Amino acid sequence: MNSPSSSPPSSPSRFLDLGFSIGQKEVKRILILVLGLVASCLLLYKTAYPLRQELGVNILTSSRPLLDRSSPSSPQTRSNSISFREVLENAMTGNRTVIITTLNQAWAEPNSLFDLFLESFRIGQGTQKLLQHVVVVCLDSKAFDRCSQLHPHCFYIETSGTDFSGEKLFATPDYLKMMWRRIELLTQVLEMGFNFIFTDADIMWLRDPFPRLYPDGDFQMACDRFFGDPYDSDNWVNGGFTYVKSNHRSIEFYKFWYKSRLDYPELHDQDVFNKIKHEPLVSEIGIEMRFFDTVYFGGFCQTSRDINLVCTMHANCCIGLEKKLHDLNLVLDDWRKYLSLSEQVKNTTWSVPMMCT
Repeated sequence: MNSPSSSPPSSPSRFLDLGFSIGQKEVKRILILVLGLVASCLLLYKTAYPLRQELGVNILTSSRPLLDRSSPSSPQTRSNSISFREVLENAMTGNRTVIITTLNQAWAEPNSLFDLFLESFRIGQGTQKLLQHVVVVCLDSKAFDRCSQLHPHCFYIETSGTDFSGEKLFATPDYLKMMWRRIELLTQVLEMGFNFIFTDADIMWLRDPFPRLYPDGDFQMACDRFFGDPYDSDNWVNGGFTYVKSNHRSIEFYKFWYKSRLDYPELHDQDVFNKIKHEPLVSEIGIEMRFFDTVYFGGFCQTSRDINLVCTMHANCCIGLEKKLHDLNLVLDDWRKYLSLSEQVKNTTWSVPMMCT
């Protein structure tokens, strides 16, 4: 009879010891493989989304869902997290152009400016089809909630330390922060390769403006007052409506514009633009600028003279939400009356500005 010390190699205990050794090696191999895959995924993520670190703001992903408008009666969310890039891609035209506006709670309330903004697209000539290309960047959660009830392309930017929900009066500290937040955001849009029309939500879209954009020019801007020359940077500009093509010139200009806020801490983006537009660096960048005629892109500062040609009407030169609402309602009333006429009107007398005087 064999003693326990002389058990053959194939005994159960030796077999278990061998299996345990092999198991340890396999576990180690699996752990190394998993760690390698995790590291690769992190590297790919940083490569795909470099702009999160570049701008230093949490605006590339939204923790809030985007409304799926495929079933208006019972809306469903597409995902719990959608990137800003994805929102832009969902809304872009064939040549990667998007229409962007910003929205806070005060302007998003029922019967406030956002409702008028959307209504203008619905009753404008050739503008209904453009709504699918509008991206609404919401500056607070309540604005996002209201936007998501009305429009498919809404994105919520979370900004720590600043509450953008209330009405921001012109040139107040919070107003300045909101304007520079906008320039920062638009810089990012250009860096991602999208052209854009930026429009304030207090602009009524009465006709498709795309045929009135200049075929040349990297940066095209509306005016409070237009003096006849689209190349003249001394026109009184208004940053509420801009068309910008994504290229190295526009990106460098927007970066310079945003950086220049530090040199003029008490001025908003439009005034800083006027300060820097003749700077040597702007010439070195080589950006080509054009300025829109108020005949096509009018406003309360200088109303469009011909309703047969007007594309947009802006509640500029007007401070206060109630005043804007009153006069923009009159704009839409004038437009509906015009649409009801059987023939073109040769001479137009707008009902505005009335309270915005």
